[in-house]
Amino acid sequence: MSKGLRIGTRDSELALWQANTVLDHLKKAGHKAELVPVKSTGDLVLDKPLYELGITGIFTKTLDVALLKGDVDLVVHSMKDVPTALPEGIIQAAVLKRANPTDIMVHKGLDFLQSEGVVATGSLRRKAQWLRKYPNHKIVDLRGNVNTRLRKLKENPWNAAVFAAAGLERIGLLPESHAPLDWMLPAPAQGAMLVVVRQGDQRALDIAAELNDKDSALCTGVEREFLRTLEGGCTAPIGALATIAAGKLSLKGGIFSLDGKDERRIENTVDLESALGFGKQCAMQILDSGGAAIMETIRNRNVR
Repeated sequence: MSKGLRIGTRDSELALWQANTVLDHLKKAGHKAELVPVKSTGDLVLDKPLYELGITGIFTKTLDVALLKGDVDLVVHSMKDVPTALPEGIIQAAVLKRANPTDIMVHKGLDFLQSEGVVATGSLRRKAQWLRKYPNHKIVDLRGNVNTRLRKLKENPWNAAVFAAAGLERIGLLPESHAPLDWMLPAPAQGAMLVVVRQGDQRALDIAAELNDKDSALCTGVEREFLRTLEGGCTAPIGALATIAAGKLSLKGGIFSLDGKDERRIENTVDLESALGFGKQCAMQILDSGGAAIMETIRNRNVR
């Protein structure tokens, strides 16, 4: 009997939910699989430094290291947390059907929207777009897993905090006191789950590929190409959302100054058969229309 696939996972509630979702899919398809808890990066020893492997994602590096070492056979990530350039030796195997890609606000009442208020988020993208719409508000930093962030919102005198809708919906923690932020461009690939495997592991690749949703993979691929072209190695407030309807792919994308005072947006549509390179084309239009100046300002600030 063939051995089961080992699915690497962290121990947060959302990470476990995602890993168990993939586990269930694999078992329903007749494959053997099991979850393998992964220790922190500090407990792992590599022959090469992390930077030489190109592992830069703060939320993904521990699992990627375990995959490269052969401790696990596949890993499930929140796709929006994954750097656009995967580490050397790791390849994309599947994008599961995408969940709700939008951002939401969890709040303690909406009166503050008409006056001054304090909103919590650790995302530059969310901060920039919020300040553009509500310049009188103050943004405070908020980090941790979704459970921790909800607790911090409850414990602090903040008016609201911004979350990805999918994360709260997946683990049943979406409070009644929430509101959709339809005006906010989400992070590229938000709401999507990515399965990666070790390059050369054809068995794991073939099995994981059975979970791939073509439309979700195409849309997130376009969004990540848009992000990769704009970033140029620099973290910046960038949002993008691609959708498919009636044989066409549409992309809404934008880049924002850190204070939200400046932005460049684009909304373009292309036939599905012409989607190759579409994300890069849209990003280049953004850069040519003033986005390059925004990026330069952000780079200069990061250098300081």
